[in-house]
Amino acid sequence: MPAENMPVVPLAVDVRRTPARAAVCVLSGDLDIETLAPAREALDLLVAERPRALVVDLGRVDFCDSSGLNLLLQTRMAAADEGLSFHLAALSGPVRHLLELTGAKAVFTIHETVDAALAADG
Repeated sequence: MPAENMPVVPLAVDVRRTPARAAVCVLSGDLDIETLAPAREALDLLVAERPRALVVDLGRVDFCDSSGLNLLLQTRMAAADEGLSFHLAALSGPVRHLLELTGAKAVFTIHETVDAALAADG
C-alpha cells in the first residue's frame, strides 16, 4: 500500500498523578508528525503544572520519528527550565533504537519501568 494511503494510527495519551505529586504520561501508538499533537498538548500542560517529577511511559509506542524525538527533547528542556525532574520509562524497542541511533539516549534519564523512574526521584 503506498504511504499516502496508509491509515494514520492515532496516539493515545493517558495521564495519571501519583500521591507524591508526580505525573506519569503514558503514550500508546505512533509518535510521529501526524499524531503528536495530543502528546505535545499533554506534556506542555504537565510541565506548566510543575509536578514533583514528570515520567513519560514509552512502552506502548510502536513507532517514533524525528518529530516525536524532538518533542521529547523539547519537553526535557522545558522541564529543566522549570526545575522539574524528567524521566523516560519502559522504552519500547522502536524508541530505544531511535534514541541509540541518534545518540539522544545520553541526554535523557531512562528507567526500565515507571515504578523505577518514580522511585529514583524519591
